[in-house]
Amino acid sequence: MSSPAIAATPASASPALDPKWRKLPLILAGVGGVLAVIGAFTNMKQFGYSYLLAFMFFLSLGLGGLFFTLLHHLFDASWSVATRRLTEHMAWLLPLMFVLWLPLAILAPTIYKWMTVNPDLDHALHAKQPIFTKTGFYAISITLFAVWTWLVWNLRKNSLEQDKTGAAINTFKMRFHAGYGIFAFAFTLTGAAIFWVMSIEWQWYSTMYGVYYFAESAWTTAATLYVITLLLARAGPLKGGVTRNTMHCIGLVWFAFTVFYAYIHFSQYFLQWNANLPEETFWYVQREQGTWKQIGLLLIFGHFALPFVTLLRIDAKLNPTVMIPLAVWVWLMHYCDMSFNIMPFLHQGGFVLNWMDLACLMFVGGVLAEMFIRCFKAHPPYPVKDPRLGECVGAHGPYPLDQKH
Repeated sequence: MSSPAIAATPASASPALDPKWRKLPLILAGVGGVLAVIGAFTNMKQFGYSYLLAFMFFLSLGLGGLFFTLLHHLFDASWSVATRRLTEHMAWLLPLMFVLWLPLAILAPTIYKWMTVNPDLDHALHAKQPIFTKTGFYAISITLFAVWTWLVWNLRKNSLEQDKTGAAINTFKMRFHAGYGIFAFAFTLTGAAIFWVMSIEWQWYSTMYGVYYFAESAWTTAATLYVITLLLARAGPLKGGVTRNTMHCIGLVWFAFTVFYAYIHFSQYFLQWNANLPEETFWYVQREQGTWKQIGLLLIFGHFALPFVTLLRIDAKLNPTVMIPLAVWVWLMHYCDMSFNIMPFLHQGGFVLNWMDLACLMFVGGVLAEMFIRCFKAHPPYPVKDPRLGECVGAHGPYPLDQKH
């Protein structure tokens, strides 16, 4: 059941990891970390929310990597074989995210005001007992990381083991873990979105909030995966495993979640505004104050309309000149969306780009990028003995190995 012999370029010898750029993640982490520490001593409250924004921004990439890995095994897809190792590495960042979550655990009473509110004097908080307690918050948060670590460890262990043995049993094991894992993923992602973001304004609630964050995570991860795959295919490590079909399929997923995100976000807004309940509508009323209204309009046109129109054409999905700038735009919209969800509680008058926001993004992003690169260099760049690798690279189909991107 092993695939045809296809040489995998050693990642460590690849020009994709140019020495002049290799130290960039460490530089970002170092500079960002120093600035973040200064910010923590300067304005602890601002630092807490800035760090939460950076954490949730990059958590979405780890969760997106886990989702696409699970999706690959559930559907037994062939096109995603070439990118599966990349999504596995992205998912493997989740255990590291626990360490990066510890500052939030310390600052939780500063970020989440409900921790200092008497539930007997607040009906909304009282109704969410005993979950919305300090004990509940920390216990559930640790459980989320435990579940993610269990899933990614089992998927990664079997994947790397198959690189050595080529045994079919590893494929079956990964499918087994994906079978129950997709349900665990749905519950844990929802819990993360509720406890770490939605609970900032504990009197508000939305039954769609977990799906909202999921759609955002999958959308951003698809754009990121497109860029990483394209760069590595051009530079060498993935040259033998990526075809035009691979890039087109990533583009299709990206397009699908562009539409899905818009559907979820509009549905949440429409249902709450139409119901006209004060305990729900205040969340949107607050986000119409000052420049937050402009950020909301930017999300409508920049998060949906522009990517939707751009990704409609098939040739656009295969054109790096279009797709790479669009991916950068996606990251910007993702930041705006996370800020739209987190920051109005702190800056009620409008959007504020604080230097601590950038410092925390540099630190968290630099640490995770360094971890990703080390994982990539330590293992084959794609699953070299996956049973469907031959189909993926075009050995049994119309996609030649030397297609240009």
